Amino acid sequence: MNAAIIFPLLFALMLTGMPISISLGLTVLAFLFAMTQVPIESVALKLFTGIENFQIMAIPFFILAGSFLTHGGVARRMIAFTSALVGHWPGGLGLAGVAACALFAAISGSSVATVVAIGSIILPAMIEHGFPRRFGAGVIATSGALGILVPPSIILVLYGVSTNTSIGALFMAGVAPGLTLAAALALLTWLYARRNRYPRLKRASWGERLSAFRDSVWGLLLIAIVLGGIYSGVFTPTEAAAVAATYAFVIAVFVYKDMPLARVPRVLLDAANMSAMLLYIITNAVLFSFLMTSENIPQAMAAWMIGKEFSPSLFLLVVNLILLAAGNVMEPSSILLIMAPILYPMITRLGIDPVHFGILMAVNMEVGLCHPPVGLNLYVASGIARMGITELTVAVLPWLIVMLGFLVLVTYWPPLSLTLPHFLGIRY
Repeated sequence: MNAAIIFPLLFALMLTGMPISISLGLTVLAFLFAMTQVPIESVALKLFTGIENFQIMAIPFFILAGSFLTHGGVARRMIAFTSALVGHWPGGLGLAGVAACALFAAISGSSVATVVAIGSIILPAMIEHGFPRRFGAGVIATSGALGILVPPSIILVLYGVSTNTSIGALFMAGVAPGLTLAAALALLTWLYARRNRYPRLKRASWGERLSAFRDSVWGLLLIAIVLGGIYSGVFTPTEAAAVAATYAFVIAVFVYKDMPLARVPRVLLDAANMSAMLLYIITNAVLFSFLMTSENIPQAMAAWMIGKEFSPSLFLLVVNLILLAAGNVMEPSSILLIMAPILYPMITRLGIDPVHFGILMAVNMEVGLCHPPVGLNLYVASGIARMGITELTVAVLPWLIVMLGFLVLVTYWPPLSLTLPHFLGIRY
């Protein structure tokens, strides 16, 4: 009964155009004050204790690292390196874009930052070399979504915080799916370019490839520092985020010298704005989760599904449909922060691995970034490519179909995401 009031109220507030964070907070406060006897002191206590989590500190640090990398010339050097490797293949610049997105995602943790950093450089280059604008925009808009899946991923950090799942295990579980999806997108790009005889770049010599690698090695080292430090036990994921931010600052300002010190305050302010927005959503999502738990809604939903004898396979199909539908109206962090605490009790009752489920949710978030009406990657790519959303939606369709097929693979073949963390003996 309570769910029949809470969710319609939340969606009604969202339909007014109110930001999701404020909609969540008003829904909780309206329900608690009007329909329950919960003391206001417990709400305030939950508000502070809910975000008093050491792991949450990783989020602003990864955002800051991504901001330094986006403005610090790292993306340009990664594109030069990947172009030297695969630019002479059919659709070489498109393949270089996919590879550069995968590499940049592995050091920024952000999908939107990846699209901005890589797309703003490689899209104009593709158009200049004779590639259709729609082809380039489709490649970058979808490949940029790898930032959600390839570690270190801010979305995986949010899932770990929301469900008390090991962030280290989630990061390692995202490696094989991330590489698989990047390979699938690259294969489609190659086939598409070969069939349409899109241009190739001149084959780079091994000397040019080595020079490009040397030029980009400082950015590539960040991947080894973050992941190597976490899994060697040198530092925690949160400490790794702080190290990443410091390292990104050093290479952007003092090594590559693409960012003058005078521009650093502006980058800090941009990162602070994005972090504050995300942390405000987290705060209100914690309150919403508190309301759900206090009203026993997740437990009731889990009991109903088990009573209906939902198998794990059928349950995962239903979850995918719900998450894909939610992707039509909400952005990824909001979906995850609302749905993860609700769905987590159900997966534990059904015996579904929480790390596998986290990767499944991340892939759903990737798909949501690439279709309207609120796909952030579409809007960012639209601005870079100077294309309308409708035209861009048609452009990304082939790659979007591949991503949906990949979602099915991740959903029903857990070893893809679980083999590596199990092999490394990561406990969670």
